[in-house]
Amino acid sequence: MRALKILVFVMGVMLVAGFATLVAVIAGRVSRGGPAATAAHGFAAPPIEIPRGARIEAMTAGPDRLILALALPEGGMQLVVIDLTKGVRLGTIELRQVP
Repeated sequence: MRALKILVFVMGVMLVAGFATLVAVIAGRVSRGGPAATAAHGFAAPPIEIPRGARIEAMTAGPDRLILALALPEGGMQLVVIDLTKGVRLGTIELRQVP
């Protein structure tokens, strides 16, 4: 019975020591880490012009593209494709209804 008590005590000490080591390793890695992942970086891109009076009806984003659906003041629709990595307009697609 005495051996069992010693074994339980030793295993308890090992458990507490292992947990303390794990906490110390995690704290060390966190304190040593670089700048936070949410740090804001400056972004400078030329303005993207849309026709006067147009409204953005919808936006769809892909891995490296943004597509704006514009409602034009004359009643037409237009899709504007923007490259998100460079922040420039790639092109425009006119949408027309078939009579």
